[in-house]
Amino acid sequence: MNKTISFGEALGFWLKLGFISFGGPAGQIAIMHRVVVDEKKWIEESRFLHALNFCMLLPGPEATKLATYIGWLLHGTRGGLAAGILFVLPGALVMLALSALYALGRGIPAVEGALFGIKAAVLVIVVEALVRIGRRALKTRLLLALAAAAFVGIFFLDLPFPLIVIAAALLGYFTTHAAAGSATGASAGRWRQAMAALSIGLALWWAPIALAALLLGPGHVLVDVGLFFSKLAVVSFGGAYALLAYMAQQAVDTYHWMSAPEMVDGLGLAETTPGPLILVTQFVGFLAAYRAAAPFSPLAAGVVGAALTTWVTFVPSIMLIFAGAPFIEQLRANQRLSGALAAITAAVVGVILNLTVWFALHVLFGKVHEAHAGWLRWYAFDPLALDLEVALLAAIAAVLAFVLKRGLVELVLVMAALGIALRLLLPV
Repeated sequence: MNKTISFGEALGFWLKLGFISFGGPAGQIAIMHRVVVDEKKWIEESRFLHALNFCMLLPGPEATKLATYIGWLLHGTRGGLAAGILFVLPGALVMLALSALYALGRGIPAVEGALFGIKAAVLVIVVEALVRIGRRALKTRLLLALAAAAFVGIFFLDLPFPLIVIAAALLGYFTTHAAAGSATGASAGRWRQAMAALSIGLALWWAPIALAALLLGPGHVLVDVGLFFSKLAVVSFGGAYALLAYMAQQAVDTYHWMSAPEMVDGLGLAETTPGPLILVTQFVGFLAAYRAAAPFSPLAAGVVGAALTTWVTFVPSIMLIFAGAPFIEQLRANQRLSGALAAITAAVVGVILNLTVWFALHVLFGKVHEAHAGWLRWYAFDPLALDLEVALLAAIAAVLAFVLKRGLVELVLVMAALGIALRLLLPV
C-alpha cells in the first residue's frame, strides 16, 4: 500500500460502491479495480490480483469476498466488516422492496407485463454468462470433458451439485503437478486469528437458525430456509449462475416454495439491483416465508425470511475471508489449488449449461415435467406449445445483448417496457 487511508474515506467508498455495483461480479470487480488500484492507488495491481485469486478459491459471491478482503487489508476487521456489509446492504434492501412488490402486486397488468418481458431478458443473460465463462474456462480438452461430464451428471443423472463441485476439485487438485519447494509454515498467531474468526463466524451464522428452531419448531419454513441456504453458501463456487439451477430445482421441485416461472422472475428482479446477483436467494426466502407465514403476518414473515436468507448466504463467505486472510501468502503460488479452482470453474460451465436448458424450456414452452427411465432423468415438453410472444421478446433481447452489446440493467429495463406494452396491447 502506497499511503495511509483514513477509515472515513474508505467507508465513503464502500457505501458508494454498494449503490453503484450493477453489472454482476465482472462489473463490480472492474469498479473496485479502477478505484482502489488506478484512481486512489490504495493497493498495488499485484496485490489486487493476489486478493482476487484468493477469493476465487473460496465459496461465496466473489465480488463480496473481494470487497471484504480489501477492506480487511486496509483497516483490519472493522474495515472488512464495513466493506462486506455496505457492499451487500443497499442491494438487499432494494431486493426486499421488489420481493414485497412482487408478492403484493400480482394481477396488476403493468407488473405482470414487466415480469413477462423480464423473462426473455433472463434467458439471454444466462446464455451470455454461459458463453463468457465457457470461453475463459475451457482451455484444455480435460476441462472441456469435465464441463460435459458435469452437464450430463446434473441434467441427466440428477447428481447433487455439491458432489459435482467436490469431485471436480479433487480431480483438478490431483491431476495438477505441484511445483518444487514447500510453503512456509504459518505462525501460531495466524492460527489463533483463524480459529477466532471461525468460532465467532460459526456462532453468528447458526444463531438465528437455532433461535427459529427453538421458538417455532424444527419443521417451520424459516428453519428449512436457514438450513437450505446455509448448505448453498458452502458449495457456492463459481458465482450465482452456477447455483441457480440447483437452487431453482430444489426450491421448485423439492420444497415447493415457488413455481419455475416465479424463479425466472426472481432472477430478472435481481439483475436490476446493485450488489451481488446471489441476492436472488433473498427473493426465494421471502416467498417461501410469505406463503407459510404462521404465526406471523405474510408480509412480516416474508421480511424475516428474506433477512434470514441474506444472513446465512453472506456470513459464511465473510467468515472465510477473515479466517483465510492470515494464510494468503501460502496460497499465492500453490499450483494444485489453482488446478482445483480451474476444474471447479470447468464443472461450473456444465452446471450453467444445465441452467440454460432448464430456463429455456420453462420460459419458451407451456408445461414442462420431469421424466425418468432408470438412472436417467430429463425434461419432457410439447414442441407445439412454444410461446411465440416470449420467443419474439427473447429474439429482441438476444439482438440487444449480442449485436448491440447493451448492458444488463438496460437490457432488463427495455425488455420490461416491451413486456408492459405487449400486455397492454394484447391482454391475456
